[in-house]
Amino acid sequence: MIQTRHLHRIAAFALALFVAGAGGAAAQSARPALRASVTVQGDLVRIGDLVENAGPVANVAIFRAPDLGTSGAVPTDRIVDAIRPHQLIDIDTRGLAEVTVARASRAIALKEVSDRIAEALSQQYGLGEPHHIGLTFDRPLRTFQVEAEAAGELRVLALNYDARTNRFDVTLDLPSSPILHRQPPRFTGTATETVDVIAVERPIERGAVLQAADLATLRRPKTQGAGITDPAAAIGLAARHPLRPGQPLLATDLMKPEIVARNETVTLIYQAPGITLTLRGQAQDAGALGDTVGVLNVQTKHVVQGVISGPGKVTVSAATLHLAAAAPPAKP
Repeated sequence: MIQTRHLHRIAAFALALFVAGAGGAAAQSARPALRASVTVQGDLVRIGDLVENAGPVANVAIFRAPDLGTSGAVPTDRIVDAIRPHQLIDIDTRGLAEVTVARASRAIALKEVSDRIAEALSQQYGLGEPHHIGLTFDRPLRTFQVEAEAAGELRVLALNYDARTNRFDVTLDLPSSPILHRQPPRFTGTATETVDVIAVERPIERGAVLQAADLATLRRPKTQGAGITDPAAAIGLAARHPLRPGQPLLATDLMKPEIVARNETVTLIYQAPGITLTLRGQAQDAGALGDTVGVLNVQTKHVVQGVISGPGKVTVSAATLHLAAAAPPAKP
């Protein structure tokens, strides 16, 4: 029994040695190999960035990285020549002619810059809500790059604004970005408080009734005066004259939809207590619901005034007839 137990221990020990030896051999046989493409965070490219299984020399820097947010191709021969002095040999190039190296970054776009400037102008100079501040920059504003790990929001280092000229001068910073912190960007231009107004999306002819799909929102300087700002105030109304896109809608541009046309044959309705009569008439004017228009009674050839009560309908009340009958005759 003791001898059997001893043999089992020997066998287990031998198996452990075999496994350890196999693992060590596998580790030693892991051949360095080029990567087809890499992305680096810092401003240096290290051997371990370019080569898998680089071993002790993985952290050795051999190239400068591309500019932030850009990439470049490095020929394989140049990589091998740069690595050779560091005793890393027998590199598997995998048949690659070049390796693409990219530099990670965080992009700071126009909207991020504009939003921060508008917020600062709103807070420090009371120019209304930030989204109602229109900015025009003196120079075209392009997206710029900072370090990928640079977190947080842009901060305002300095801000000046002249209400007479609408000119602003602002310097921004991003404390978490060494690049931006060393050389804070400066922006100049004009800032104008704006309002949202309603315009038509496409040409509209006179008399056409506006629907929601016909309307668009425009932003214009507040100093130019406001037009209609609520789409609900325009929907369902008709164009008083032809409307064109890009022009803010005014209340005077719209009217209630005409439901009776000039010279249209209409139903003339006479109403008195307990009596309703209908006759055929001819509208002397165009009008909308509730408008007062003249109607020619085709039987009597007299013109009476009535109120448009529906499409093709004009109602004349007994009071209206009484007033018309009591009116003095026209002088010859």
